[in-house]
Amino acid sequence: MAEVENTDIARMPGIIGGEALDILMPMNALIDETGHFSHVGPTLQKVFGGKPLLGRRFLEVFEIRRPGSITSIETLRQCAGSVLHLNFRNDSVGRFKAVVVPCGGNNHLAFNMSFGISVIDAVHHYNLTSADFEATNLAVEMLYLVEAKTAVLDELRQLNVRLDGARVMAEEQATTDMLTGLGNRRAMDLCLSDMMDRKERFGLMHIDLDYFKDVNDTLGHAAGDFVLTRVAEILRDETREGDTVARAGGDEFVLIFPKLTNTERLNDIAHRIISKLEIPIEFEGDVCRISGSVGTTVSDFYKSPNAERMLADADVALYASKHKGRAQATVWSEHLAAATQNEMANAPPSRDTRH
Repeated sequence: MAEVENTDIARMPGIIGGEALDILMPMNALIDETGHFSHVGPTLQKVFGGKPLLGRRFLEVFEIRRPGSITSIETLRQCAGSVLHLNFRNDSVGRFKAVVVPCGGNNHLAFNMSFGISVIDAVHHYNLTSADFEATNLAVEMLYLVEAKTAVLDELRQLNVRLDGARVMAEEQATTDMLTGLGNRRAMDLCLSDMMDRKERFGLMHIDLDYFKDVNDTLGHAAGDFVLTRVAEILRDETREGDTVARAGGDEFVLIFPKLTNTERLNDIAHRIISKLEIPIEFEGDVCRISGSVGTTVSDFYKSPNAERMLADADVALYASKHKGRAQATVWSEHLAAATQNEMANAPPSRDTRH
């Protein structure tokens, strides 16, 4: 505080020097006989936003809410020794409790203020620290507890973010084929289960690569892996954002099309995929040639769709595509199922047209 202010305070009988007063009661204020501030504690000045309070009228700065009878300095003096409830006139956060006592003669008044139960809001609103309170104020201890709690909560929040990230990553890894980045068989099962639970209409397509075994046998597994990653790109390009594309195992893929049960549109997609798969793939100077056979079914074919049944029927349609000479697309039907079952029953035990 300025020397003039401290000197003024020092002249008042029964009032200690300004520096000591500000240490003991950082939110003190003194007003003279006309009701103007003659001294302001550092915390109160800080709370007021750094704008000077000295020389301003107390009742122009503060509104006294209780007792409601105080409307002038004279009625304020009559409440000496009482607890006041007041707030800044232009700041809803600035709510205080205060004790007012007469001091120094000449009708001067001294105030000791506090935030009461609103101290936490005030600390955040005015950027206060423990240095803004008297050392013996219990609010300081509460502030330490609040700061400790805040630090712990922040650490917990950060830990939860890290755990959520790890959980999401683990879930993605658990449902992702690491070679192609497509969904794996678990992702396929989860998607089909979700479709069944929600009773949503959908199309199901089973794709098996033709001649893929020849690529592995002649050019090696590195070439086979490269071909599989290229196939994954093609399948992503030919499906919608909400469709599920999964590598069910080896060179087999399952595509799930929510809300798409039009077999003509599904056949168009299947033929586009087959055309893309037949484009030769270059790998380290060699050319890999594959194609694809497709079997399709849709949930509309069944009174109560069942994932295992639909996968089996798509596999029957896929077998029919292989039998027709590969690079074909076939939609399942009851007639096809009967014909395939009869053909498989009469086929030699060693017959396998998959690759």
